Amino acid sequence: MRTFTDSAGRMWQLAITVDAVRRVRDLVGVNLARLIEPREPGRDLPLMTDLEDDLLLLVDVIYALVKPQADAQGVSDADFGRALGGEAIAGAHEAFWRELADFFRSLKRQAPARAIEKQLALVEAAMAAAERKIEALDVERIVEQTDGGSSSSAPASRASTPGR
Repeated sequence: MRTFTDSAGRMWQLAITVDAVRRVRDLVGVNLARLIEPREPGRDLPLMTDLEDDLLLLVDVIYALVKPQADAQGVSDADFGRALGGEAIAGAHEAFWRELADFFRSLKRQAPARAIEKQLALVEAAMAAAERKIEALDVERIVEQTDGGSSSSAPASRASTPGR
């Protein structure tokens, strides 16, 4: 079982069980048991990619997982979403993927568990590469290459043009 805390200070326990997988399927239309298969016919990408790329879908899935706790606390899906910003969503994201990997390992299904681990490593590496590229940007050089943003090549306004 993994936990995360939302920005309202509420601690949530993620426990992925067969019952929780069924609840996610019934409430969100996502079958976590088919994580490495396409979510819809005709799609090439697996469900895990959809969950990583679509933050709203991921939050809906996480809410469905904690729904019994949310109901007991009187927390609506909108309240839950409002409390998942910044570090809270990062914590929920990490807890979800780690708990799901543990679920598959407990079923002796190593392929989905390894796929999750690889995806987490890929996301981390991609974020680090993006940060390096952003840090390497030479803003002054870019501005100079675009003519310094000067308006010297722009036509003069009608009021400043003699004879007009």
